[in-house]
Amino acid sequence: MRKQVKNNVSWVGYTDWELESFHGDDYSIYNGSSQNAYLIEEEKTVLVDTVWTPHRFDFLENLKKEVDLNKIDFIIANHAECDHSGSLTELMKEIPNTPIYCTAAFVKSVEGQFGKHNWNFKIVKTGDSIEIGNGKKLIFIEMKMLHWPDSMAVYMTGDNILFSNDAFGQHYAAGELFNDKTNQCLLWKEAMKYFTNILNPFAPLVSKKIQEISALNLPIDIIAPSHGVIWRDNPMQIVEKYALWADAYQENQITIVYDTMWEGTTKIAHKISEEIQKQSPDTIVKVFNIAKQDKNEIMTEIFKSKAIAVGSPTAVNDILSSVTGFIAFMKSLKFKNKKAAAFGCYGWSGESVKILQEKLKDAGFNVIEENIKSLWKPTEEDFAKIPELTAKLLA
Repeated sequence: MRKQVKNNVSWVGYTDWELESFHGDDYSIYNGSSQNAYLIEEEKTVLVDTVWTPHRFDFLENLKKEVDLNKIDFIIANHAECDHSGSLTELMKEIPNTPIYCTAAFVKSVEGQFGKHNWNFKIVKTGDSIEIGNGKKLIFIEMKMLHWPDSMAVYMTGDNILFSNDAFGQHYAAGELFNDKTNQCLLWKEAMKYFTNILNPFAPLVSKKIQEISALNLPIDIIAPSHGVIWRDNPMQIVEKYALWADAYQENQITIVYDTMWEGTTKIAHKISEEIQKQSPDTIVKVFNIAKQDKNEIMTEIFKSKAIAVGSPTAVNDILSSVTGFIAFMKSLKFKNKKAAAFGCYGWSGESVKILQEKLKDAGFNVIEENIKSLWKPTEEDFAKIPELTAKLLA
């Protein structure tokens, strides 16, 4: 079903209410998502992106109700990932000679995924533009590595719409479509989760791209991303948040994460939490068992934190596999300017704390020397070390 965005621009995407995960199972989804495609009907008829492969037939059926496919003058393909390009194969069977405007990297990527079909690619770069009639044009802006090499955005003059692709989006199904109509708490929660788990590894590039777009001096009335709500009420608020988030973001928060075998490491985690609250009542404390809670939600809390404490018992001269995988994922998100401490219990050899410290340093954290290493189960002597560890994390 078409939904008007502004004047002759309509949303023609797919609302994925039932979606539970993304990027395989690497990104959890609790509030649905959407794949946003847009139809521009000026003197030229333009389709901006398509939707994910599983929904390609629904997408085509709905699109045919809105427009004669043969009247589409060209397609804008902002990104080759299959949640954006997944309907192209079926669409191009219907209109095989229709020009596709994209980056050079898009061609390599889409042909790698879907094979070579001799589509009519038109390669563009930042600053290139194309007239669409009624005094309006589309200006192309490369968004390399935000978050794939082929990514780009498109700006529509006249209506002042930035089709931003994966930037400024959320995995959030909002039937209301616009940011001013939807639940604000959920919207901002999902926007930060999206930035943390998808875009934070490229934070320096986000900062540079925001500066580059600002330097173009383009008036922006609407930001229309490829997932989630369309920003029409003060659209630059999400750009301002991205600028803040991309600059080694942190709040007055400490997050404690751990896994445990026989609850000794759990007791240390809880004692550290109590001590933080005692020493700094204004500091927000979050405690998570890595094995029982969602990693993407935890990463969002770590993103907000100025420091973390990570715990694991020693298991066969190592740390628990759940903690190993968690730290590997955390390393990939490239957090900056955050402190870290290690803790854990052991019964035989006791390597876990040292291993945690090494892995945390490798993940880019500023690791303090103070730690809690408890034989069998934590004692009052072990707990007595927690105030000093806490003070160093808070400093």
